[in-house]
Amino acid sequence: MSANLQELTQAVLDFRDARDWARFHDLRQLMVSLCLEAGEVLELCQWKSDAEVDDLARDPVGGERLADECADVFAYLLLIAERAGIDLGKALQRKLVKNAAKYPVEKSRGRREKYSEL
Repeated sequence: MSANLQELTQAVLDFRDARDWARFHDLRQLMVSLCLEAGEVLELCQWKSDAEVDDLARDPVGGERLADECADVFAYLLLIAERAGIDLGKALQRKLVKNAAKYPVEKSRGRREKYSEL
């Protein structure tokens, strides 16, 4: 069973604090690190076909690499949210409401255009 966001955040904070890294984790550095880690997710598909990327998650080695990079992104996202005082669960719920208004089902179902083009 997966831990909840509070438990995961605390685990990341405990890991960070045991290494005395909090002093390096100002909001700007955390945001930069998040983007760098997201780039490492993207790097997994560099120079690969769509089929090869789709196969990545099914491959034990590739799937583990993808999971590791996603975990790095998630850890930085949790640190950013903690530092900025953001409740990620509530933020996601609010964003889904906003997106539902921008992308009503009757206009957006099966379409890929941005809301401003619907």
